[in-house]
Amino acid sequence: MLGRAVRTLRHPPLEEVALGQVLYALSDPVRLGVVRQLARHGEATCSALDGGRPKSSMSHHFRVLREAGLVRTRTDGPAHMNELRRAELDARFPGLLAAVLAAEPEAAETA
Repeated sequence: MLGRAVRTLRHPPLEEVALGQVLYALSDPVRLGVVRQLARHGEATCSALDGGRPKSSMSHHFRVLREAGLVRTRTDGPAHMNELRRAELDARFPGLLAAVLAAEPEAAETA
């Protein structure tokens, strides 16, 4: 029996990430909701963070978050575990995540 190939996910070094990329990723209510959940609860699976949304839609959102340096995704068996790259982000963009997370969530984020 042949095993399934494991796809390597790209996680850019934070020094390669521009502030505009981070702000773009955080501008979407779904992605901002994922970041808020990770900040509150720590590591979580994709399915725990999808809010019942289609897998294809969430794959796009997780890719944007990864490419912007906001999350790190690792494979744990069949699950993808996601964590906020908080310490790295705080070092690169001091105060940014704290300010974003302190703002009131919009209605679209919690839906």
